[in-house]
Amino acid sequence: MLENLVTPAPKVQAPEGWNPSVVFDGEGGEATLPAVEGDNPVDIDGFLRDAGINPDEIDIVGEPRISRWQVARPFPLEPAWHTAVRIRWRRKNAALDLPLLYALAKKTKSVTPKPVVSGKALVVLWSDLQVGKVDHRGGTEAMFMRIAETQVRLINKVKETKPERIIFCDVGDTIENFGNVADLHQLATNSMSLMQQVDVSTAMAWETLKQLAKYAPITYLSVGSNHCQFRVNKQKVGTPTDDWGIHIGRTLARLSKEVGLDITFHEPSTHDESLALDVFGDSYHVLGMVHGHQANRPEGIPDWWRKQSFGKQPVTASTVLVSGHFHHLRVQELGSTSRGTSRFWVQAATLDNGSNWWRLNSGEDSQPGLVCFALEKEKDFTGTVWKL
Repeated sequence: MLENLVTPAPKVQAPEGWNPSVVFDGEGGEATLPAVEGDNPVDIDGFLRDAGINPDEIDIVGEPRISRWQVARPFPLEPAWHTAVRIRWRRKNAALDLPLLYALAKKTKSVTPKPVVSGKALVVLWSDLQVGKVDHRGGTEAMFMRIAETQVRLINKVKETKPERIIFCDVGDTIENFGNVADLHQLATNSMSLMQQVDVSTAMAWETLKQLAKYAPITYLSVGSNHCQFRVNKQKVGTPTDDWGIHIGRTLARLSKEVGLDITFHEPSTHDESLALDVFGDSYHVLGMVHGHQANRPEGIPDWWRKQSFGKQPVTASTVLVSGHFHHLRVQELGSTSRGTSRFWVQAATLDNGSNWWRLNSGEDSQPGLVCFALEKEKDFTGTVWKL
């Protein structure tokens, strides 16, 4: 008579994507281990051996990813916590197959995105990859995996927002280089030659642009930056556009023209370090971009922006300013536009392998991610951004 007074607790399944599995391509792979209850240890080596993989012959790439969820148990027992672990690995001493840019270009087919009339532009902040740098988040393999995962999240955001155009901002520091302030240190922390850094970073951007070009026309913006500057004995040489990031943009422009992708490219004037784009051609949203090394601290960027108006510099009329360099996301409301609405500064997060120097000196560690946001025609931007 009492059995109908209590409703059984629903059975809780493991979160989607966390069922035990093994994927292996010969050189590396990914595994999701079976869930364990409570604080029981996870036997990674045993699981790999059961799957036919010798744990002594592989290296775990990056940090394991962990998911925890509750599973109902018969009354009067409390629900139990279950934990599952996902790992990625590569075989030890596996040959690293660096992407060959022109080989990728030859495989690219011209695409014409289906026209979308949404009144939206998706702004993508591709910032501070510092390709070639090895740090506490790993080296080249970790970078490849991070960018591949980011590309998936970015395409999902494009499908969600349905923009009629995409603004791809190379905010700078795409490569690590060798001639910066800590140049001797860079000899030890680099895993690639300068030529390889440029090849890989260009190929990563090209693969991302190829995917984006399926959904909307693209405008590509690039500016000079401190890690990409042409330097001799740490000193800047030439004009602000004598810059590896600018060079990468020009290479991508040639490839894009060759294969017929709908991408328009912009860079600063020869003696400028910043630029601005009238996104919809109506002066409503003017997107300004600068790398950010013009200021010693992030707090200095708003003041730098204010001072630009005195000399009628490129970002003078910008309603939104984007920058990188400081490796963490920041959104700040500043001043007002000619319409009496707010201007905004958006500082991009980093996509690099970490900055151990900053982590050890400050105790802080900014998490990597790709920042993007939408601008809508004749609708004020209110500071909403996504970190993918």
